[in-house]
Amino acid sequence: MTVNAETLTTALAADRARVDACLEALFAERDAPAPRLEGAMRHGVLVGGKRLRPVLVYAAGRALGADDDALDAPAMAIELIHAYSLVHDDLPAMDDDDLRRGQPTVHRAYDEAAAILAGDALQSLAFEVIARSRHPRLAAMIASLAEASGRDGMVAGQALDLEAVGGHPDVAALATMHAHKTGALIRAAVRLGGLVAVAEDDARLNALDAYARAIGLAFQIHDDVLDVIGDTATLGKASGADAVRDKPTYPSLLGLDGARARAAGLVEEAAAALAPLGESALPLLALARYMIERDH
Repeated sequence: MTVNAETLTTALAADRARVDACLEALFAERDAPAPRLEGAMRHGVLVGGKRLRPVLVYAAGRALGADDDALDAPAMAIELIHAYSLVHDDLPAMDDDDLRRGQPTVHRAYDEAAAILAGDALQSLAFEVIARSRHPRLAAMIASLAEASGRDGMVAGQALDLEAVGGHPDVAALATMHAHKTGALIRAAVRLGGLVAVAEDDARLNALDAYARAIGLAFQIHDDVLDVIGDTATLGKASGADAVRDKPTYPSLLGLDGARARAAGLVEEAAAALAPLGESALPLLALARYMIERDH
C-alpha cells in the first residue's frame, strides 16, 4: 500500500492551509506596539513557503496517534524558527539575498535593522507559542526545539556554512554542516510531532529520528541539485547562487548524478527506519520521496 501523488498533494495543501491559518491568527487583530516590526515579521513568515517542517510535525504526530489540535502549536513553533533563520540568513552579512519565496527579502522590503529585529521576534514568538500549549511533555518539547535551533543545531550549521565559503571540505564535512544547518530543524519537527503523542522513552521516537536524519540530508542534497538545474521563477530565489558565492555543495563534490544517487539512497534509509511503524507511517514515506522529487 502506498500514498499516491494526488493524495500527497491534497494532504500537503490541507496541512499548509491549517498551519497558515494558525500563523495568520497570531498576527490578527493585534494592537501591536511596533507596527513596522509587526509588518516585517508578517513578511518573513506569511509570504508563501513549503511549510515542510510543520507538515512533518503533523505527519509524525499522526503516525503515533496524536490529535491535530495538539499538533498545531509545535507546527507553528517550528515554522517560526525556520522563518527567523531565513530572515537572518538572507542578510547582507550572511548570504546577502534579495529574493525569498518569490518576494523581496525582509531586509529589502524594509531595512536591515527591521529584518534583524523581526528575526529576533519570530524566534521568541516560537517559544511563546509552544510554551502556551501547556502540553504534559512541554519541557522536553522546548528543550528539543532550543537544541535544534541554537549552538548545537541550526546556528552552528550556519556558522560552519559561512566558514566553508571558498574552502574545500570533503563530503563528510559537508554532511556534518548540513546535519546542523538543515537537518537539525527537520529532526526537531519529527520529534516534536512524536512527543505530542508518546513519552520520551518510547522506542518509536528512535525510528522517527533515524528517518528524520536521513530525510534531512536528502532534502539538502536535493536543494543543492535544484540550485544547479532550477530556475529563479520556480525556486522563488536566485538560482546558481551557490556557485556565485563559491559555496561547497554535493553536486560540486559528487557531480549531479552522484548527488542524486546519494539522495535516493538516503530516502531508502528513511523507508527502512519507518518499518516498525507499519502503515501509519505511509504519509511520512511519501514525504521522504517528495523531498527528492520537488521542483522548489
